[in-house]
Amino acid sequence: MNLAPYIEHTNLSPTLTIGTIDALVEEAKQFGFLGVCVPPFWVKRARREIGTANIILVTVAGFPLGYNMTETKLDEIKRAIDNGADEIDVVWNISSFKTHLPWTKIEVAKCSKLAHDHQKLLKVIIETAYLSNEEIVQACKLCADAGADFVKTSTGFAAGGARAEHIALMKNSLPPSVGIKASGGIKTLQDATGMIEAGATRIGTSSAVSIIQTNQLLKV
Repeated sequence: MNLAPYIEHTNLSPTLTIGTIDALVEEAKQFGFLGVCVPPFWVKRARREIGTANIILVTVAGFPLGYNMTETKLDEIKRAIDNGADEIDVVWNISSFKTHLPWTKIEVAKCSKLAHDHQKLLKVIIETAYLSNEEIVQACKLCADAGADFVKTSTGFAAGGARAEHIALMKNSLPPSVGIKASGGIKTLQDATGMIEAGATRIGTSSAVSIIQTNQLLKV
């Protein structure tokens, strides 16, 4: 399996530096990764380094806890787009969802509309580690109804990350038009292939290079 077209080469560490961003983009070019995912502060730099390369530039909003005001998330999304982002991974309001407020869906719809008005894609991070199976199903349906392009498992900052059984559950709960991004704790080739086999259409990982190198060694 050629994994590179699935992978968003990611570094959202709070201690990354400009050199880290440049290396991330260079590795994406070298290994043919689909995209890179960087913090909002570094979007403009990453866009410059990507240049004309066919690499999707992804960033985050409402990250990592999701209980920012909706207006704050919308501002983050707009600024990210202005700085050159192609796709936005927004953390939804888990607190609102757990409280059963209708605003949860309204917020996702507002974020989706803003992204789509600028011909960009929106992924919604539902943070599966905090949800029951029933809540994951509800979350997927809510996000799909509100116009999300992808539903994403995790920020990587919660106690748990992506699990293949959750990916399978998400696949069964989403229409084919909505993608699934597995992220959080995906460190090995086995992790990545397991997620794809379960139904993930994107993989977000900070271990992309080692995963690809392992895959290449197995092909030799």
